Amino acid sequence: MIKYQIETELSVEEFTEVLINSTLGERRPVSEPDRIAKMLEHGNLIITARHNGKLVGVSRSLTDFLYCTYLSDLAIDEKYQKQGIGKELIRQTKLASPKAKLILLSAPKAVNYYPKIGMTQWEQCYVLDNVEELK
Repeated sequence: MIKYQIETELSVEEFTEVLINSTLGERRPVSEPDRIAKMLEHGNLIITARHNGKLVGVSRSLTDFLYCTYLSDLAIDEKYQKQGIGKELIRQTKLASPKAKLILLSAPKAVNYYPKIGMTQWEQCYVLDNVEELK
């Protein structure tokens, strides 16, 4: 049985472990615990999935709860994937901020997943990594 809940005190170690076990760690600063700590500190909606107490999935979002919720990290331990945990974490995230539009940027390996669960793809997303590239 998987237990879903909002958590405000998720540890850096647990979060890092699920990122690595989900392959999302390939695109997250898992070797920088101070940075991971700040990600957790400033994520204001964190929903977890636990199996017998073990963290197996997490949804980390930034939200104003009324207009937009940016789901920044959706990580499911590979051993627990394809069981509906990701979909339920998304559902729980949306339920926690029902009036807000839920927005996420897909990991390359998950691009085909989101349309299958009913999410709409938008082409109007832009990214800026380096301020020096701003013209």
